Amino acid sequence: MKAITMLVLATSALACLAAQAQYVKGNEAVKTTAAGKTVETPPMPATGPMRNTKPCLASGSCFAGAWLMVETQDGLVECTEAYARAGTCRPSTYGAKKASRLWVVKRGSEWLQCQYPDLGSKCVNMFARPPANMPFDAVQ
Repeated sequence: MKAITMLVLATSALACLAAQAQYVKGNEAVKTTAAGKTVETPPMPATGPMRNTKPCLASGSCFAGAWLMVETQDGLVECTEAYARAGTCRPSTYGAKKASRLWVVKRGSEWLQCQYPDLGSKCVNMFARPPANMPFDAVQ
């Protein structure tokens, strides 16, 4: 009986940790007001090659990098790009499936890619010039 109780408690604790990590505390892209929740996603660059490229669909075979975890109006999704364009995202599998991931968050006016769902982890400005914008993904 004691073993079953411990198993239930451990399972509940893991479920709570997974649920808590479904967002990044301090992500200023997510605002909750009396009128509801509003969410910003990173803006597309005004110029450059990204502006004119066809998006890599989340269901396609063109993607080989880390999944970008982006908070959207529909909740947390994993995307092939930080901009969360139509078709580039799928429902989050975080906590259910191990994958290489990066977390897209906003702090002040700066858009960051963080190694973990924590602003204290390794974060880089996603619009900085290389190599300063090279993120540190992690399997999670």
